[in-house]
Amino acid sequence: MKVVIFSTCVVDLMFPNVGKSMVEVLERFGCETYMPLRQICCGQPTYNSGYVKETRHVMRNEVDALTSVDADYIVGPAGSCVNMLKELPFHMKDDDPAYVAKARQVADKTYEFSQFLYRVLGVLDAGAELDAVATYHRSCHMTRLLGERTSPFVLLDHVKDLKMIPLPHIENCCGFGGMFSMKEPEISRQMVDEKVDDVLSTNASVLISCDPGCLMNIGGRFNRRGEKITIMHLAEVLNHNVDMSRVRYVEGSRGSRVQEAAGSPRMSERKEALV
Repeated sequence: MKVVIFSTCVVDLMFPNVGKSMVEVLERFGCETYMPLRQICCGQPTYNSGYVKETRHVMRNEVDALTSVDADYIVGPAGSCVNMLKELPFHMKDDDPAYVAKARQVADKTYEFSQFLYRVLGVLDAGAELDAVATYHRSCHMTRLLGERTSPFVLLDHVKDLKMIPLPHIENCCGFGGMFSMKEPEISRQMVDEKVDDVLSTNASVLISCDPGCLMNIGGRFNRRGEKITIMHLAEVLNHNVDMSRVRYVEGSRGSRVQEAAGSPRMSERKEALV
């Protein structure tokens, strides 16, 4: 199975370990990963700022980059950025028909990391272990635009020794919102302060999310307030102290069929088992 890695700007520049962890998890489950170096930005920041025409060449570049490999899927570590790829056919509807068609190809095979593991590969338990008390921040774009509200929680529920504490007001935005935090810094600061207070109320030592932008915003506010928290992307959690003998799949999923055919859960360690 060939997978193109949609790196995203924030991961590339701020959280390289998230990208590394995502690749290692995917390859552990038999994916052959590719990272087109031509990709830069999906165009979301400038597009959302009103520079629609000016963003067209950026979106074209991303489409060209992500389709430069004849892969089965495109997987990204940020719900917000993945949603932008899903919306490219709409954003590029007035572009050259050839690019609109390529944008549809990109949208149709793009998944957010947790979505891909759970909904495509059928992973329930990735074999990870993390002895910690944690809470999860549910990002706005991933839930309200991408529509994913289940996959991260299922995967976290199966991490050995990880105690998850529900986050109060989980539906609230952290105040980042990409350009919103720059255009409305005072409102954004009040929103992230509320989020920090909610996280602190759980007494969790780890904050987990599937959107690096949110982790950057919340983690930054923790630092400025002199509070301590460890921030982790889901990919980092699922890549921690992995024991592949504990791997479990959704019954009837592609992964479970491979596991049954292999006759042993440890066969999933072998890359060729899922190719």
